[in-house]
Formats: sequence, structure tokens, C-alpha cells
Amino acid sequence: MVTVVGIGADGWTGLAPASRSALARAEVVLGASRQLDLLPPEVTAERVAWPTPLLPAVPALLAAHAGSVLCVLASGDPMFHGIGTTLARHTAVRVLPHPSSASLACARLGWALDKVAVVSAVARPVERLHAALHPGARVLVLSEGSQTPAAVAALLRDRGFGSSRMTVLSDLGADTEAVVTATAAGWSGEVGPLNVVAVECAADPGARRLPRVPGLPDDVFEHDGQITKREVRALTVSSLAPEPGELLWDVGAGSGSVGIEWSRADPACRAVAVEPREDRAARIARNALALGVPELRVVTGSAPGALAGLPEPDAVFVGGGVTADGVLPACWAALRPGGRLVVNAVTLESEVLVARWHGEVGGTLTRVSVGRAGPVGGFTGWRQAMPVTQWVAVKESE
Repeated sequence: MVTVVGIGADGWTGLAPASRSALARAEVVLGASRQLDLLPPEVTAERVAWPTPLLPAVPALLAAHAGSVLCVLASGDPMFHGIGTTLARHTAVRVLPHPSSASLACARLGWALDKVAVVSAVARPVERLHAALHPGARVLVLSEGSQTPAAVAALLRDRGFGSSRMTVLSDLGADTEAVVTATAAGWSGEVGPLNVVAVECAADPGARRLPRVPGLPDDVFEHDGQITKREVRALTVSSLAPEPGELLWDVGAGSGSVGIEWSRADPACRAVAVEPREDRAARIARNALALGVPELRVVTGSAPGALAGLPEPDAVFVGGGVTADGVLPACWAALRPGGRLVVNAVTLESEVLVARWHGEVGGTLTRVSVGRAGPVGGFTGWRQAMPVTQWVAVKESE
């Protein structure tokens, strides 16, 4: 059993009696050097600083100290974007939490914590903030260091949210606690490395609306024409039916629009985009970054070969290469029981293929036709896009 003790910037004085007692009994204490320095001399345990990178070293460190009374120090609440969740995957843990930086920040600001979006920029791209930006939203950004507030301000300005109010709270709970407030457009402050950025989102005139519901405008994606168009994409993501924690394979991803919209549906949704062309694969990564889902994984290669070794999906979308030998059998075989397969067929050859599969495994076939009004000389008329036949099948539970 490993005891995980949350500690704040107030150090030893801010710890509850149970946390102090656990540290006093410990034979070994693991933690960041900054956290270990907060312990007083009466904690006589061997102090071991985390190496860099941390995560790959966790199993070996736990094994090395398996026979000792072991405590691990964590910032704030260990189970809130903390090391506690990682340790719990490897061993049994007893967690003694301290108030999280988010709890302390909301207490200072008078914000309801359950109404606030929290985005971690610790060892993660700050672009994750894009998905949380909506007019009137309140967002807390967990900073990686003193440069994070400037990066947040730059992102807000570039996105058209420069009038958003930023409050940067540093050293929460310590005697050195400080608060700096400015708009994103006017941000020029210097802050300490232990800080949280609170953002009250305000859109500038003309700022693009990017809601989480599927069907973003085509022009928010960088693409070369290989994109599932807006109306069909909204239907496609709806048919894929994302739920939190589920994994999508976006096969023949093109611009990555379907996988990106799936990922934006919920922060816990995950996606793998499989694309044979290197230029398009790079474009998918840029789109994912710009639209707030940088964790989307891009695999460069052709299906079905590129699918080997990927984690088992809950849903699969085949947008390109559906007629290639072995693609549909590989996707169907990989699906979890209860998983959904969605194929958009545009050519006669692909329609014949999905019709045959529909006859073999069932599902639904839907024909989608979209027309857009446009100029015809001095008048306005309808221009029809190519019709799409969508096949949706659910794999029966075994």
C-alpha cells in the first residue's frame, strides 16, 4: 500500500494531522524536489526526487521501494490531474488529499467549481483550451510554469477572445500568494511558476463560434477538398454516437474532420485517424491542434495494414479507401461487441460493396442529398452535392 499525500504551497503547516502522521511514519518519500523541500527535519524518511520523464519511471521506483513504508507527495488533490491516478493503475493506494488548485482558485474568485471547465496545460499543449472557449464560459487552466499565462493570452487573442478577462493566481495558499488581472489583449504580467489561469470568456466582434455539437463549418478545417462536408459530417458523427471514454477509428481520414468532431463531443472521447498520405496526415495533426483536441492520434499508412496493433475501437468510420481489399473485414473484425461501423459511399463501386455488407450483417442504409443555394447568372438556384449512401451497422454482443 502506497500512501499518497496531497500538499499545497503552504507546505507542512497546511497539512491535516493524518497527512503529517503518514509522513512521519514513512521510510521513503517520493516527490518533486520542490515538494520534498517543504518537509521539516522531523520527517526523517529517505527523500527521493522524481526523475524526468516521470511516468516511465513509476513502475521501477515502486518496485525498488516495495519493502518500505512508502509515501508519495502530490500537488493538491492527487486524484485531480495528479500522480495519484497514475499510481492507482500500478498499485493499491491510500490517498490523503489537500484542496486542489482549482478548488482554491474558485474559492478566491467566488466561482462555482462544478460550473467551471478545467484544462490542464501541464505536459500538454495549451491548444487544448480551444475546445473550452465559448462566450460566457469560465475556464481554469492549470499552468505548466510562468510562461503559460502569456501562451493562454496569445491563444485567446488569436482566436478572437482578446477581451476575455484573465486572472492569474500564484502560490495559492502560501504567504506569497498573488493575483494579477488583465484582459487577454492587454496581458503583459510576470508571475511565478506555480499558478492557475482563470479565464472569463468574452468573444470579440466577429469571433468564430465553434460549438461542440457536430457540424462545424468546412472552412475551419485546413483541407485539400478531401473532407466530409458539414451536413453529412453532422449526420455521420450522430450515427457514430460517441460516448465519454470511447475510441474511434477514422479510416481514410482526409482532413480528420470526423475524428476531430468525435473528440470534441466530450473531453474523454479518443480517436485514431488513419491516413495514407503524409501531407494529409500532417494536416490532420494541425487541424486537431487548432480545434482543441491535440491528443488525437494520427497513423500514417494504408488500411488494412496500418490498423494492425491499434487499440480495439468502439466505433469505426470509413471515409476513404472503403473498396480497398480487406478494409471492411478488418474494421468489422476489430470492433468491440456493441460497436458501430459507419461507411459513407459516394461511388457506385462503394455503394455495391456496402449493399452487399448490409445484406450480410444488417444495419441501415440512408441516402443523403444536400443542395446549396448559389448564384445562377443574376438569379439564385440550387447546386446539388454528390449524394452519399450511408451504411450504419452495430456489431451484436457476443
